[in-house]
Order: sequence, then structure tokens, then C-alpha cells
Amino acid sequence: MDIRKKQRAVVDALEDIKGRDIVVFNTERLSPFFERVVIASGDSTRQVKALADNVQEKLKKLGAKVKGLEGGDTGEWVLVDLGDIVVHVMHPTARLTYNLEELWGGKDVKMKREPEPTARVAPRPKTLAKPKAKAPAKKKAPARKAAPAKPRKAAARKKPARKSG
Repeated sequence: MDIRKKQRAVVDALEDIKGRDIVVFNTERLSPFFERVVIASGDSTRQVKALADNVQEKLKKLGAKVKGLEGGDTGEWVLVDLGDIVVHVMHPTARLTYNLEELWGGKDVKMKREPEPTARVAPRPKTLAKPKAKAPAKKKAPARKAAPAKPRKAAARKKPARKSG
């Protein structure tokens, strides 16, 4: 099965069960074991399990082989191994804790069909962005030295006396 079709099927399966914050990363230059990492969130442990199960079922129907499933017993973080695609379905707290986007954030993935509002393609991390050419440094004029401050003379003022009465 073509990687793009498989990737589209994974995203569709996640969207069917209302998966949130779906991100797809191209990792073929980062890992020799797989080409894509898909990360999605579910609102509860029950939804996380349902999302992972739906991905597994939909891809089996399309003829893809599911190599493994990890974390299904707790439901905080379930990993579905499809060989060339690894799907991480996580509870939002686990997703914030482990921050996989920073780890796998690689090259942007272009999808043929416009993604649904819940899915987005990950932006290129600043650490991997192409460096911008620096402009030549401008020469600064030499700083002028300030004249030493002159001591002020205290004004001898007398307060007017108050008149009583």
C-alpha cells in the first residue's frame, strides 16, 4: 500500500472518532525504521483506546499489516505500529509531558486532500529551519563621552514665617 494512502487512511480513522490536534511528521531522514509519525489526542482514556482501535481496524480492512499495539491497557498513550507509519494516540496531559512534536518535528508533510479543521500539518521547527543570511554589521559611531556633572549649589531659601492670628 502506498505511504500516502496509508497516511490519509490513518488521519481519516482518527477524524472519524473525533481525534484532536492531529499532526503528521515526515521522519524518513530521522529514522531508518519508519517514514511517518502521526500524533493525535483524545479527551479521555476511553477515547484514546477507541481512536487506536479505529486506526487498527480501518487499516486492516485496507490490507495494511498492523505490526504491534502498545499501551492499550492504560489508555493514556497508545502506540499503533504500522511498519512505515507509527501512530501515537495520547491523552492531552501525556502529550504535554512527553512533547513528541519537539522530538519528531521534521519535514512538513503535504497531503493531497485538504485536511479537516482538526488536522494540521506540523510546521518546520525553528531548529531545523534554513538559516537566514545575516546582513552585514553596521559600523557604529564612537560613543561620545559625557562631560562630568557639575555639582549643584544648594539654594539658600528661607521659608516665610507663618503669621499667627
